[in-house]
Amino acid sequence: MIQRRIARAASALLTAGLLALTAACGGAGTTPTSPPTDAGMGFPRTVDTAKGPVTIPKKPQRVVVLDTAELDSVTLLGIEPVGAIPPHLATGEGFPSYLAGKLSGTTPVGPSASPKLELIASLKPDLILSNRVRHDALYDQLSRLAPTVLTETTGFPWKENLRVHAAALGEEAAAETALQQYEARAKRIGAAITAENGGAAPTVSVTRFMPGKIRLYQRASFSGVILSDAGLNRPPSQNADEFDNEISPELIDQADADAVFVTTAVSPEKTQQKAVEASALWTRMSAVRDNRVFPVPDETWMSGIGVQAANLVLTDLAGAFGVDPA
Repeated sequence: MIQRRIARAASALLTAGLLALTAACGGAGTTPTSPPTDAGMGFPRTVDTAKGPVTIPKKPQRVVVLDTAELDSVTLLGIEPVGAIPPHLATGEGFPSYLAGKLSGTTPVGPSASPKLELIASLKPDLILSNRVRHDALYDQLSRLAPTVLTETTGFPWKENLRVHAAALGEEAAAETALQQYEARAKRIGAAITAENGGAAPTVSVTRFMPGKIRLYQRASFSGVILSDAGLNRPPSQNADEFDNEISPELIDQADADAVFVTTAVSPEKTQQKAVEASALWTRMSAVRDNRVFPVPDETWMSGIGVQAANLVLTDLAGAFGVDPA
C-alpha cells in the first residue's frame, strides 16, 4: 500500500515537472497561448446608463446602433456594426458618407423614427446602442432583443456619451486616446487661427437651415463644444450655455460673425435658405460682404456627434481660416 502511494506521488511530481518545463520552453513546436477570455477582458460587466444599470455578459461582437453619434463611436473603436440607421432627418437608407468605408457590411435598420425591430432581431445583436431622445419609448422592446445601452441625450455631452459606448464595448482605453488626440489637435488649430487673426480669437457663427426653421447653435451643442475646445469666440446670439437659438428670417443678421459656417439639414428647396440668402439682411452681413461664409456638411457638423466628425469639423475650420489642419 505504501509503495503504491509513493509510486503515485512520484508520477504526479514527474507530470508536474514536464508541464512546467513545457510552459517554460515555449517557442517553436509549442501550443500557442489561448486568446484572453471574456472574463480577462472585463466581461461580464455592468454599465451605468440613462435607464439604469445594464449588464453585458460578453464582449459585444454584433452591435446595432440607432443614431449617428453611436455610429461614430463604434466605428472609431474599430467595430463594424451589423445594423445601423441613417441620420434621423434622412429619408433614404444612406449612411454618413464620411463613414462609408467602415460600413460595407452594415445592414440599414432605419428610419430613425421607426427602427425595424424584426430586422434588428434577425441580425442577432449582442448589444444595442442609442439614446433616450430617439428611442426611449422602444427601450423595453429593444432590451428583449439584446442588452440595450441608452445615453440621456445626444449633442452636447458627446464626449461623456463616447465613454459610455466605450464601456459597453470594452474599449475604454482606445476612446480616451482618441479624445486626447482630438483635444490636442483642437488646441493647436485654435491657437493657429488666433495667431492668424492678429492674436485675437475670432467669432464663429454656426447656422443651420431646416424645414421651417433656422437655428443658430450655441455653446451647449456638438459644434459649440468643438469651438470651445479650439478657444474660439461666439457672437452674442450664440454665446450662451444652451443648445440653439431658433430665429425667424427677419433676425438672420444675428448670425453675423468673423466667420459664418452654414449647414443645410435637407435639400435647400425644402428650407428658407434661398430666400434668406437673397434678402437684404443677409447680404448686408459683414461675413457675407467679406466672403467669410462657408457652407459645410450637415452630416459632420450636426449629425456626426463623435470624435471622427469632430476632427472633420476642425479640418473645415482650419481651411476656412487658412491654417495648417494638422
